[in-house]
Amino acid sequence: MGLVLLASLVSFIVVFTAIPVVIKIADAKKLFDVPDERKIHFTPIPSLGGVGIFAALMLSVSTMVSFSATPGLQYFLGASVIIFFLGLKDDILLISPMKKFAGQLIAAFLLVYPGHFQLTSLHGFMGLTALSPVFATLFSYITILVVVNAFNLIDGVDGLAGSLGLISTLFFGAVFAIEGDLSFAILSFSMAASLLAFLMYNYSPAKIFMGDTGSLLLGLVNAVLVIRFINTASLPGTVLQFSAAPAIGFAALFVPLMDTLRVTVLRVYRGRSPFDPDVNHIHHLLMKRGLSHMQITGLLGLFAIGFIGFALFAQSMGINFVIAGLFLLGTAIAAYCKLMPLPPSKTVEDISPSKLSRENEPTIILKNISSRSSLNN
Repeated sequence: MGLVLLASLVSFIVVFTAIPVVIKIADAKKLFDVPDERKIHFTPIPSLGGVGIFAALMLSVSTMVSFSATPGLQYFLGASVIIFFLGLKDDILLISPMKKFAGQLIAAFLLVYPGHFQLTSLHGFMGLTALSPVFATLFSYITILVVVNAFNLIDGVDGLAGSLGLISTLFFGAVFAIEGDLSFAILSFSMAASLLAFLMYNYSPAKIFMGDTGSLLLGLVNAVLVIRFINTASLPGTVLQFSAAPAIGFAALFVPLMDTLRVTVLRVYRGRSPFDPDVNHIHHLLMKRGLSHMQITGLLGLFAIGFIGFALFAQSMGINFVIAGLFLLGTAIAAYCKLMPLPPSKTVEDISPSKLSRENEPTIILKNISSRSSLNN
């Protein structure tokens, strides 16, 4: 456990000290996330917070993980480098969704083939146990790509992606630490410590965003952690013996995964490309109902913890029951957010332009969005 604590401390210090430097460089070079009709901020804000997170994670993992015991993590480092430069280019120059997807496929290839991060069993979900090599490979690709993009898409409110990532990595890290899976405990807690330091600069009003550089890396880490969790959580000799490992792993990532599924279905239903951006994410719905950044982040964070608790409590009922329950709960929550009454409308003149008016951002954004019929929910 000493290495886990050391890795966490190093990661926290690196991010905490690096972020102010990144902010200064971004200010000097004018590397900002510029507001537009889809953004929830009104002033240019640096979006390279992921640079500090990447540096901390690479330092901790490369120096403190035993690659002889877990050789697959070497390929995780390679995949992380690809994801980092992919996100960095998108943050600075912008790249097309298809080019971004192609880069993610290359990173997934490194994890699935030489890294052997593959889901080999569904543990009884829909009657499926051991998967054939072809189906295991396909399902592993889908899992990695979906989780990576889910965290990328949920990163729309100050502190949200970081908070959800902090909850999931702390959960996985605690399990791996209890089970004595040292390398993955180091990976989990290093990311958690990095996020904790980053959130000190990212909670509303944010001084910096993690950008695609950070959100794609956060998704990649969680994809690796959930695959490891599912493959090892019910092995003979494990301390905790989860009987519904896929459902519990799914629950740890349920908020971003459910939101991604919901908006993708809506886009396809309306005849649009799944890659087309819009304002239908769960945080957009809550902003339109008048919630502030901190309220949205806190509420969805509580939901994330609640989903994990539900899955742990209900696992004795079977994996199919847990997954069905998660979908029902998620659908009910999304429907409630959609049907919540809108707050009384305000004009821009009613709102002070000072920094303290940031809590009223949802009202302004709603007014901007409502003038664009193509973006209505």
